Amino acid sequence: MTLVSPATRAWQAERGRLIGIAYRMLGDHGHAEDVVSEVAIEALQQERAERSSQDDAVADGASTSRVRSWPAWLTTVCVRRSIDRVRALAAVREDYVGPWLPEPVATSRLPEDAVADRELLSLALLHMAEQLAPDARAAVVLHRAFGMSAVEIGRILEKSAAAVRQLVSRAERRLRLADDPALTRAADPTALGALLVAVEHGDVSGVLALLSDDAILWNDGGGKVSAARNPIFGADRVRRFLVGVLQKAAADPALPFSVKRLDVNGEPAIAFLRSGRVDVLALEFGADGLIHGLRQVCNPDKLAYVL
Repeated sequence: MTLVSPATRAWQAERGRLIGIAYRMLGDHGHAEDVVSEVAIEALQQERAERSSQDDAVADGASTSRVRSWPAWLTTVCVRRSIDRVRALAAVREDYVGPWLPEPVATSRLPEDAVADRELLSLALLHMAEQLAPDARAAVVLHRAFGMSAVEIGRILEKSAAAVRQLVSRAERRLRLADDPALTRAADPTALGALLVAVEHGDVSGVLALLSDDAILWNDGGGKVSAARNPIFGADRVRRFLVGVLQKAAADPALPFSVKRLDVNGEPAIAFLRSGRVDVLALEFGADGLIHGLRQVCNPDKLAYVL
């Protein structure tokens, strides 16, 4: 019987939570899994180094330090590796063709620990978090989604508690995370259902009625498929763009087209299915019940986890 080491046992128990941290930091599930795998390797290396140093210390009659809490150690390494990867990806995303949007993931495919608290999991907030510096993103993710104190976060980021509180406060203002019960970005099921029906039946006025005047649509094709390369502003332009896409998709009877409701990133969304291709449309609702933001991901490289 093979005994599982403390580091491996801790990593297996914490893996879902670590993926939740890394995915919120990176907006890319594949990169998040890579980071968490790297954390596992580093944990095993740390454990082996501890054993080696302990053996040397016993021979010399000296004392040696050990990891006191593997969950805390794993969290620290995961956050720091995620920050490093955010910085490494920044240059790549600057050269991205058109708007860059986070990678949507079917809620059912995310580890339970990653969706236990759905704070900062929506595509809207993951997209907006791209505005934040890596340290600020880490601080607000750990505070809002995982309930960590400023002192705990400070140990990870090697900052004072006061500096962490300032990072979190500024990030919350930037992301508009006011503690206002009237403010909601979650997709309203009734409005989403109405939009789904309007799209299915080609009801142009129905689509327009659900859009706020200042609605913005981001369309992420990544240069792999045809997509708008700049955000589309205003209800009428968004409506015309969506109707044009749908009419083009439905024009060829040889390529079956349908729409369905999905649950991605802990929220309902709309999927356009045609000729083996799936596009995901995530919606951001305002307190008025209207759609203020639409984020359509059609880059096939980003759609591996939606079904």
